[in-house]
Amino acid sequence: MNIRKLSSTTAILGILLSASALCMMAADQQGLLKPAAVKALVMNAKTPADHMKLARHYTAMAEKHEMEAKEHEALAVQYTNHPTIHETKHPISAATAEHCKFYAEHCRKAAAEMRAMAAAHTEMAKAAK
Repeated sequence: MNIRKLSSTTAILGILLSASALCMMAADQQGLLKPAAVKALVMNAKTPADHMKLARHYTAMAEKHEMEAKEHEALAVQYTNHPTIHETKHPISAATAEHCKFYAEHCRKAAAEMRAMAAAHTEMAKAAK
């Protein structure tokens, strides 16, 4: 791989990581809770407000997973366009297109599960008194 291609790939990866970090910070501000708070709410949620906090948390988690999926889809394109020695020696290592495709799909499934949890807690909020 020549220096120009390496510099281009490095720049694109840097932009992707920066965008991902900004989106994660935005999700943080939109309801993402610390693990201890989630555990406490799951164990003790009774009011509509409790369930809506959980719904917002799961929605924020879904958004985070969706951003990670997009990031890894973009990385897969980069690795496909600029294969490395890892592609042939270690086909599912972290430095390969196949790894990125696999992880993107994993993140999409996780996002769907988080959206289902958010929907369930939204319904629980409606049913709670």
